Formats: sequence, structure tokens, C-alpha cells
Amino acid sequence: MAATGKGTFQPDSDVHISYEDQQKINKFARLNAKVDDFKDELKVKQNDVKNLEDAVEELSLTDDSEKIPYLKSLEEAKTKKENEMGELLGKIDELKSQMSTLKAHLYGKFGSHINLENEEE
Repeated sequence: MAATGKGTFQPDSDVHISYEDQQKINKFARLNAKVDDFKDELKVKQNDVKNLEDAVEELSLTDDSEKIPYLKSLEEAKTKKENEMGELLGKIDELKSQMSTLKAHLYGKFGSHINLENEEE
């Protein structure tokens, strides 16, 4: 009778995870979660910028002879959101750099015995 593969997994007894390695794995997981949170926040800000751009465009299409008091504040809000997006992208890049260093160390030590890749990537 051939083995079907179910229930045949046995952990490799040669793989030992030290306390320091576990700390690095945990740090990688925390950084990864933080990157995901920043990406979600970035999507919200991108949506806000799109809405502000639409509002500015709609107000710009009105009669130029009329003074539109909110146009300047909408443009300032858009600029502020774009700056916040830039800061988030910088934070994401910084975290990814740290994750890359951890990933290189952990894959170097554990090889195929560890998976640090996101499902979506």
C-alpha cells in the first residue's frame, strides 16, 4: 500500500531554533504586520486624495468669475494627504529593509524549513 502523504509529515530533528532565532522570527512577524497596517492606511489615504482631487476638479469647472472659498483648503488638504502618503511609503521601505536583513539571516540558517513570504506576494 502506497503512502498517501497524509499524516506523514515529521519535523526535521536536525532543525534547532534557538531563543535568538525565535526572537528574530517574532520580530519579522511584527514588522510584517506593521507593514500590512501601513499599506492599509496608505490605501485609505490614496482614496482620500482621489476624493479631494475629484472635489477640486468639480469646483474648478464652475464659473471662474465666482470666488470659491473652499478650493484652497481642499488643495491644502490634498497636499497634506500626499505628504502623509510619502511618510508612510518611507516607513514601509524602512521596515522592508529591516525585514530583508532578517529574512536573509533566517533563510541562510533554516533554508527551506522556514517560509517568510506573504501569500499575496
